[in-house]
Amino acid sequence: MKRPKINPKQLIIGALIVVVIFLMADFNSRMSELNRLKAQEKRVAGEVTSLVQTQIWLETQIAYATSEAAVEAWAREQGRLAQEGDNPVVPLPAGDQAQPTPAPLPVSTLEPVENWEVWLALFFDRKP
Repeated sequence: MKRPKINPKQLIIGALIVVVIFLMADFNSRMSELNRLKAQEKRVAGEVTSLVQTQIWLETQIAYATSEAAVEAWAREQGRLAQEGDNPVVPLPAGDQAQPTPAPLPVSTLEPVENWEVWLALFFDRKP
C-alpha cells in the first residue's frame, strides 16, 4: 500500500482550517459573554434608576421637613399650637343639656358549688 504524499500546500490549508476553527470557538465564547454582560447592564441600570428616584424623593422629603412650612403645619395640626392673633376654639358641651349617665353593667355572681355536686353532674347529667 502506497502512502499518499502530503504537499506543503495541503499542510498550510489544514493548519488554516484548524486556526479558523479555534477563532470561531473563541468568537462564540466572546459573544455569549457579551450577551451576559449586556443583560447584567440592563438589570443594573434599572436598579440605578430606582435608587436615583428614591434619592430624589428622600431629598425632597428632607427639604420639606426642614422648611418653615413643615414646622408651622406640625405646630398647628399635631402640636395644637396657635400663632399670635389666632383665636383657638375649644368645643364644649351645651350647658342646658343633661349629660347622659352611663348605665351600670350588671354583675353576675356565681353560686358556690360543692365538689360532690360537680361529680354528680358529670356522672349522671344532672344539674347541681
